[in-house]
Amino acid sequence: MADNGVAARRAAAGLLGQVLGEQVMLSEALGASYMQKLDYEDRARAQRLATETLRSLERVDRIMKPFLRKPPPLAVHNVLRIATYELCTGGAAHGVVNDAVSSVGANKRTEKMKGLTNAVLRKVVDKGPEEWAKLRVPRLPKWLRAPLSLAYGSENVGAIERVHFAGAPLDLTPKGDGAALADAVGGTLTATGSVRIEGAVQVSALAGYAAGDWWVQDAAAALPVAILKPKSGEKIIDLCCAPGGKTMQIAASGAEVTGVDTSDRRMQRVRENLERAKLSADLVVGDAMETRGQYDAVLLDAPCSATGTIRRHPDLPLVKDGSEFGELIELQAQMLAHAVTLLKPGGRLVFCTCSLLPDEGECQIEDLLEAHPELETDREALKVDGVDPVWITQEGGLRLRPDYWAEQGGMDGFYIALLRKPA
Repeated sequence: MADNGVAARRAAAGLLGQVLGEQVMLSEALGASYMQKLDYEDRARAQRLATETLRSLERVDRIMKPFLRKPPPLAVHNVLRIATYELCTGGAAHGVVNDAVSSVGANKRTEKMKGLTNAVLRKVVDKGPEEWAKLRVPRLPKWLRAPLSLAYGSENVGAIERVHFAGAPLDLTPKGDGAALADAVGGTLTATGSVRIEGAVQVSALAGYAAGDWWVQDAAAALPVAILKPKSGEKIIDLCCAPGGKTMQIAASGAEVTGVDTSDRRMQRVRENLERAKLSADLVVGDAMETRGQYDAVLLDAPCSATGTIRRHPDLPLVKDGSEFGELIELQAQMLAHAVTLLKPGGRLVFCTCSLLPDEGECQIEDLLEAHPELETDREALKVDGVDPVWITQEGGLRLRPDYWAEQGGMDGFYIALLRKPA
């Protein structure tokens, strides 16, 4: 059977060009016009090829290096990268090589490199798959690996890298009965109550999608609200709420929830998800630092480095370099201080970040407790279903890492703390 994947492969190479050449996050690059022109299957294939090539980039470049005297132009290099990934992971040689040569030849600036493309990939066909299996799991860049090794030890960082390389399953947060949803979608119920699905699936085709029985949310990302334990009738504000999973969890509890986010585009997605799930929330497009009022509970999922999400976003360490950390850490501290002012007497504050860096988690809570000695962390609140007590940290927060649940597909890196204000 002919392999008609040329459109998807060209688009995947284009996505790599935006990520590696322009430092655009893959999630943003997916909105490019050339992606929107593809049908669903080609668009999904292009995204998968780009994602997995970026995840495997260290291996891909090592495989090609002996066959290149010098790096070719980026456009050609990215075509070769996509093809090398496919050839080393079971792709049909004839279709992959022909499409790569065709893609290079279709561009007037690179058409003279058709011969090089063919020659390199023929060598990859012969030697690539065998060499691929010998190579180590791709490592995080030094700017990130160094602080993580300091925090968790190099052995644990190696375990995190193995989970990153394995990729991530799809997690769903059920609105109702998790066990019933797991049966309906062919997934498994995790210890924390999320439903996990292995393999590639079309989300909108899953049972219960149209009825709003669930929403996509990593198991770790669902824990802050499980720890908050919202109650019917409570008045709760979710700061920085997009894409809305936590707002939806709070709304499903019966609490009166206000969601705040600066992005109208991202807030539109929250509106759509709430509508699909038949849930209601008061949504405010604006700056969280300008919010006012008194609430029974505040949830602050603060802007952060997102280093805990690399198993889902392998492009992140290739686009970022850590230079924004200082600014983010200062913003988190300011937002935490403001969040405290929104608490009623006796209120509770959940602070969380999808970061692996202690400076964006443990250190923030230590500093907050020093500035507000009246606040207390609630360790007992962290002991929800599926949480290992050894994950609770010295200052009273919860540290989640990708290598936890490694055999079941891991989880996003997260930090979560619940603080209480005196009555």
